Amino acid sequence: MSTSRTITHRLAALGAASALTLAGFSAAPTSAAAPGAVAQAAATCVKTWGSLPKNSPTMVVGPLTGLRSGQHACYDRLVVDLRGTAPGYRVQYVDRIIQMGSGTVIPVRGGAKIKIDVFAPAYDESGTLVYTPANPAEAVNVGGYRTLRQVRWLGTFEGYSEFGVGVRARLPFRVFTMTDGSSSRLVIDIAHSWS
Repeated sequence: MSTSRTITHRLAALGAASALTLAGFSAAPTSAAAPGAVAQAAATCVKTWGSLPKNSPTMVVGPLTGLRSGQHACYDRLVVDLRGTAPGYRVQYVDRIIQMGSGTVIPVRGGAKIKIDVFAPAYDESGTLVYTPANPAEAVNVGGYRTLRQVRWLGTFEGYSEFGVGVRARLPFRVFTMTDGSSSRLVIDIAHSWS
């Protein structure tokens, strides 16, 4: 194969990996990546998210139904599942995690803390709780993650739901919502590094 053809194939592969990473997917999981694939994925990481607060004021009736997490080449991801339309949110780094309603300071592991406020309740129209993690202090298992250290369920109060997140350090993050028919998702991606 000629040198120019090899370069063309490599550029096409890099472009595809970049598009997948920007869309929130990785070309290959870090643990199963071929030699050089990790370096290639790292080269495509988004570096412009910043660490300032992100918010959207939309209130919805929800309810919040679940929480999931995942690891990607460039970031760790949290996904809050809801019924109905996508919720508003406030996601920000804080000095202390303070529980809404009680004012209690809640400890979390990690060098930095993120408070996630979801503008939707965790109960349905009849007041029945829909989301109740088995262990609120470990709402989702993030053991072995590169950035996430702990995710705590703080509760739901007057139509709002909240999580306290411990992360390795103050790192860039992004927040977006998705709606799919009768359900929606709030997605929080926290980068592994600034570069």
